[in-house]
Amino acid sequence: MKNQMDWQLNIYLLILAFISCLFIYSSNTNFGQYSGSFIVKQIIFFCIGFAIMYIIASLDFEQLRKISWYFYALIVLLLIVLIFAPDSIAAPINKAKSWYQIKFIGTFQPSEFLKFAFLLVVAQIIEKHNTKAFKQTYITDLWLLVKICIVVIPPMLIVYKQPDTGMIMLYMAMLIPMIYFSGIKKQLLVIITLIPTIIISALVIIYFKFNSFYTEQILGNLSPHQVSRINGWLHPFEYSDSAFQTKQGLLAIGSGLFGGKGYLENNVYVPEKHTDFIFSTIAEEMGFIGGSIVIVLFFLLIYRMVFHALHAKKQYTFLLASGIIGLFTFQVFQNIGMTIGLLPVTGVTLPFLSYGGSSLLSNMMLIGLIHVIKKSYSGYLFQNTNEVEVQFDAKYSR
Repeated sequence: MKNQMDWQLNIYLLILAFISCLFIYSSNTNFGQYSGSFIVKQIIFFCIGFAIMYIIASLDFEQLRKISWYFYALIVLLLIVLIFAPDSIAAPINKAKSWYQIKFIGTFQPSEFLKFAFLLVVAQIIEKHNTKAFKQTYITDLWLLVKICIVVIPPMLIVYKQPDTGMIMLYMAMLIPMIYFSGIKKQLLVIITLIPTIIISALVIIYFKFNSFYTEQILGNLSPHQVSRINGWLHPFEYSDSAFQTKQGLLAIGSGLFGGKGYLENNVYVPEKHTDFIFSTIAEEMGFIGGSIVIVLFFLLIYRMVFHALHAKKQYTFLLASGIIGLFTFQVFQNIGMTIGLLPVTGVTLPFLSYGGSSLLSNMMLIGLIHVIKKSYSGYLFQNTNEVEVQFDAKYSR
């Protein structure tokens, strides 16, 4: 087992864990925003996370296939129960009902673990579809998309209603690469790509040319929380309350200059500095150098995932890797982008750095899958790699 794990990947995770604990502690020292420190819990979460990662890495894909639908059903059930759960066990946090409150442990967010469930079941759907559909047509490709939508859209609607738009964006960042590499016809991919492009372009035109329609018909159909975040992003000086977190994050990052103020020397108040805006603490105390080191670490982490994806011998393993890569790449870009005002605030955490048990544990589960992918092509499963590779190339080259 030791030789089957990517220890270079684990080293990057350990460095990120060390940085996370350092700056979570630092984020809660100067302002007294919270009554207790989160550092002990975060250390416990990392210990549990590495244990779960190791357990998943010890499995093979046949075992993962067997549990995938059961795990998916469990998470969907927890999401449904969350809708009707009383506030005593599922109190809203920041106007979102997304967590179960577990005594002596903390909160549990089912939507975080839906990432893992989606990844397994969608990859399995695509693999089985391609195995059965020997003659590929537009009808078979559309049927594949319908099957994926039947599985992912209902739970995504539940998460959207919590509301948690940021999590929906993460799901899409994971699912889009999987669909792209599913082997469906390129012409259909072009159409799928054009639809969101046209929608985004239309929204931009409406915003600049028909602002009253944008305000009444588009913003009017969103929740007050979503409207507040959009206005705070587009008009930070007109909506100072909505943009307060973004402006404070920018101030913290900018005040760090090139070399930073030094560890524990953060003096700019930023709400939720230990969670979504952990990057602002790092950049304030360690400056441009510290922020750049963190970005390089994420680059190296994702590079190792890409390395294993390119060595995958089966379409199933390649799909899993592409989904995980898409998820983490978008999550890092979105989180850092919102802390510097480039993107709207969505509540997306910075993976492996932000405080949060559910987010951290679900991400460690995904890293466990990367280890399984590495194990699969290095001969641990004793498959006929030449035969499998030919089959995968035949499907992918459609």
